[in-house]
Amino acid sequence: MVGGHLPEPTVGRLLGSWRWDVPALVLVVVLGGLYVWGVARVRGRGGTWPLGRLAAFVVLGLGTVVVATMSGLAVYDHELFWPAAVQNVALDLLAPLGLALGDPLRLAVEALPGRGARRVRRALTGRLVRVVTFPLVSTVLVLVTELSVYLTPYFATALRVGWLHELMYLHLLAAGCLFVLPVLTREQALPAWCTHPVRAALVFVDGVVDALPGLVVMTHGTLIAGAWYRHHAPPWSPDVHHDQQIGGGAMLGVSELVALPFLLTVLAQWVRAERAQTAVLDARLDGELVPAARPAGAAGAPELVRPWWETEAGEVAERVRRQGTGG
Repeated sequence: MVGGHLPEPTVGRLLGSWRWDVPALVLVVVLGGLYVWGVARVRGRGGTWPLGRLAAFVVLGLGTVVVATMSGLAVYDHELFWPAAVQNVALDLLAPLGLALGDPLRLAVEALPGRGARRVRRALTGRLVRVVTFPLVSTVLVLVTELSVYLTPYFATALRVGWLHELMYLHLLAAGCLFVLPVLTREQALPAWCTHPVRAALVFVDGVVDALPGLVVMTHGTLIAGAWYRHHAPPWSPDVHHDQQIGGGAMLGVSELVALPFLLTVLAQWVRAERAQTAVLDARLDGELVPAARPAGAAGAPELVRPWWETEAGEVAERVRRQGTGG
């Protein structure tokens, strides 16, 4: 330190500066341990679990939590606003995306015994969970969480009170997970009308909404936690107002960076679901084709196959037959 202040941050200092955050470390170890246990249990039963999901959960999800709470961002967050802004948006948007790509909800269902799996599914369909994870409600909750951090005394108080700072971390992470986890899980955690096209539209809207806090911070006329940062500003720091604009721009950049892979993931799920549905439909149509009776004296002739609309007695089949005969 120089004169009681940290040295001016450089890329090397930001990458090389770390500090322990015990509550965050405990959370990472617990979540990581439970996930690895679930994967081991599924594979021990003869099942499979994609390595990509494990990597997404551990590296992108939990790794983002570690970087946000223990890296140079955490070292400098009490002297500069922009590292704190990057921390918060990473916990609110990037870490939940990584955790959701790991699909811990499906893993819990597959790893737990029958009674435990049923409890998880009951919890996912419970009234409270359905309300807070309802797409429009969860989007509003994320937006309100982000704005409340910066437009109320929440953030300024958290800088002074250690336990509230940790609670803010957890609050941001949980709020982000409310929207992302139900959208990306293979469990039925959303209403039936939330088909893949609807989910893609919701993710697009959510990406637009997630950009709002960054714009608000950039253009906000009043300094956010201004008294704190003026008092703790080191000699090398930029103007406090400029520092806030840098933080808002960083928030906007991270939100746009997260929105694109999120949307692409939903679109990829949509394509896979369409392919699976087409395969099921093709198999059903193949099963509905029945051999046609061979005409008399045609022994040894190749067996003919009649289309489904000639053999099925349903209303749709009857309509097709009428159209084919011109009646």
